[in-house]
Amino acid sequence: MKRTIINISDTFSHQPMNVKVIGNKSQILHSAIMLMICFLTSLCACTEFLTEDLKGEFSSETFYQNDKQAIQALNGVYNAISFSGFSNAVWVFGDIASDDAEKGGNPGDQSEITYIDEFNPDANNGIISNYWSHSYDAIARANNVIANVPAISMDETSKNRIIGEAEFIRAYSYFNLVNIFGKVPLKLLPQLAQETIHVPLGEVSDIYLQIENDLSDAAAALPVSYSITDQGRVTRGAALAMLGKVNLYQQKWSTAIGYLQQAEALGIYELLPSYADNFKMAHENSSESIFEIQHLTGQNPFTGSGLNQWFAPASEGGYYFNAPTQSLVDAFERSLTGEVDPRLDASIGREGQPWLNGENFSATWSPTGYLTKKHQQPLSEVSSSLKGDGGLNYIYLRYADLLLMKAEAFNEINNADSAKANLNKVRRRARDSFNGTPPADLLADITATDQSLLRIAIHNERRAELAQEFHRYFDLMRWGKAEAEAALGPDFNYESKRYFPLPQAELDANRAISP
Repeated sequence: MKRTIINISDTFSHQPMNVKVIGNKSQILHSAIMLMICFLTSLCACTEFLTEDLKGEFSSETFYQNDKQAIQALNGVYNAISFSGFSNAVWVFGDIASDDAEKGGNPGDQSEITYIDEFNPDANNGIISNYWSHSYDAIARANNVIANVPAISMDETSKNRIIGEAEFIRAYSYFNLVNIFGKVPLKLLPQLAQETIHVPLGEVSDIYLQIENDLSDAAAALPVSYSITDQGRVTRGAALAMLGKVNLYQQKWSTAIGYLQQAEALGIYELLPSYADNFKMAHENSSESIFEIQHLTGQNPFTGSGLNQWFAPASEGGYYFNAPTQSLVDAFERSLTGEVDPRLDASIGREGQPWLNGENFSATWSPTGYLTKKHQQPLSEVSSSLKGDGGLNYIYLRYADLLLMKAEAFNEINNADSAKANLNKVRRRARDSFNGTPPADLLADITATDQSLLRIAIHNERRAELAQEFHRYFDLMRWGKAEAEAALGPDFNYESKRYFPLPQAELDANRAISP
């Protein structure tokens, strides 16, 4: 199939040709005729040249012909949610917009992050625009898979699995969008017509309904596990756990519990003995991991993680962004004799404590005195010159998070015993991660039965367990006005600052969005 690359009429109609002809009238007429002949001859030749088949590319008419191409398209959907570029800056919203981190870095570097941290960005903020484009790129790729794969002649089980994986990623992308921006365009079809390009803002409730529908379809189609060659793909457990999370965010407590229990009943998830192992390459895709975004260094096209470079100290070729706050450090429990929750030093670099390469951390490496350890690798795994091409995966959902979500939901329906049982499983693993014998008062079991006290304990536990994993801001927002404003200070107004502004580029381009 041939495709016209350039509209020839447009090419030759905008400006007159600048040709200077010298001579008598006859000569001028002859020259003009010859010029026209040359022009028409070249035009015919150009037409053939301009309609050559594309080399190395596929159109929607020539792709999606077999199962191999279906997998290739699906892999492109996965690539769209990776941390291989600065566009996926969900950490800016999840951590820096919260009370857990500041921008870090040099004062003038990526200054637009500061406006997000201070809750006063405008619609032209580059971080917001990039994240929006990044998310809708993933959604567009998923839409293409969902729309085109059904027509392929291939094994039906594999076909349904591929569609289910794309539906999960579409749901994941919309879940982040609706929690950052609120109302967003709900685009569910390939961008091939005006009505699928110019889509109005969807109500938050409608977006959540679509997320649930996608995840339900995915849960029905996805396998419990994969062979080693497909490790890291979305599983049934990931879809079920995500359904639990989506319902938790909507305060559908009993429904959330049901989905989380279904994921747990698969019998494949457990807490790793050591908390810190979750964030090491040797334990990627472990029994604690439910869904993690895969990264592989040294690939072409690029599939490595940029988080190494964004968060590392300058001495390692990093930019030292996402710097933890003193408030976060103080949130980790300490015993009466001064011993600290071992999750602190597994999560955060602080003065005098071992850093990733064996040397002691220096507070001078960060404007807050702290840097995140998670999402980073030692120099023995990725050199400073290749810092932006890390191989460490990002874990979005893990079993400890599932247990804490269950604890929260059980507490909200006044089942204190079940809430404590799930909460204390997480605390005991943290206690067991202590180097040596922990003091009796460090990370002891929670025994409170009062709903309010238990709620505080669960919220505090989420902050420590999931520190610097990009969840804190979203937790604060869903917990509501009082808790969000208490954490973020007097300059934060929940009603006016709850959602970030839609990017100006979308407002300008999407004619279905009312000004």
